[in-house]
Amino acid sequence: MVAASPGPAAPASGASGATGAVPVVELRDVWKTYGEGETAVHALRGVSLSVDRGDYVAVMGASGSGKSTLMHVVGCLDVPTAGDYRLEGHDVAGLNEGQLALLRNRRIGFVFQSFNLLPRLTAVGNVELPLVYAGAPRPDRRRMAMETLAGLGVADRAHHLPSALSGGQEQRVAIARALVFAPALLLADEPTGNLDSQATAEMLRIFDRLNGGGVTFIVVTHEDHVAAHAKRVVRIADGRVVDDDRVAAVEDPPPALLAEEAAS
Repeated sequence: MVAASPGPAAPASGASGATGAVPVVELRDVWKTYGEGETAVHALRGVSLSVDRGDYVAVMGASGSGKSTLMHVVGCLDVPTAGDYRLEGHDVAGLNEGQLALLRNRRIGFVFQSFNLLPRLTAVGNVELPLVYAGAPRPDRRRMAMETLAGLGVADRAHHLPSALSGGQEQRVAIARALVFAPALLLADEPTGNLDSQATAEMLRIFDRLNGGGVTFIVVTHEDHVAAHAKRVVRIADGRVVDDDRVAAVEDPPPALLAEEAAS
């Protein structure tokens, strides 16, 4: 049986109409379907979700729940089959491939489980890549890349290849690459999957500090201790949002950072 066609849009979960501010992410009744007819697979089924500037959202769900598809849509790596997606108020659905690529490069930063650093480029060369694609002058991109690496405590590894970096250092370089353009949104897909416990703790402290400074995060994870750092936990099952738990206010520090400050 083929699922029913998308119905009327539901209110976006988490929307903050009281402030009147434009959300960074706003999805309304978003469907993503692969295939047609009897073989159609509905990866997303009427998802409505709003993420305000400065929020820190963990998206959780079992394998096949739709959380990766949701991240691909939010990250402009794919477009909805139906429904409305706006990034900073701009309608994404009508953009062509070139426009989507420009939007990804300028407004969205990605952190992946496997780091995705180019092995033949140094750390600073990897961080410069988004600036190269944007046509930034070489002196500007080197300065911006070095400043971002310094902010993450790995400026001393700037001229090392990824093979000469520890897992934690590679992840910091990957985060620097995601942040170098000061994006509106940082998306992290299972960011602790390849890290040991010490490197995981360090990376989560970095995320807490960055969010405390105003960076908007969406983290896809299946690990409860990672989700515990978020201000909000959204659970996905069968392509639908089944739970949306607000842990801390958008304007508050992330819970772990708040606890750390209270203890000091």
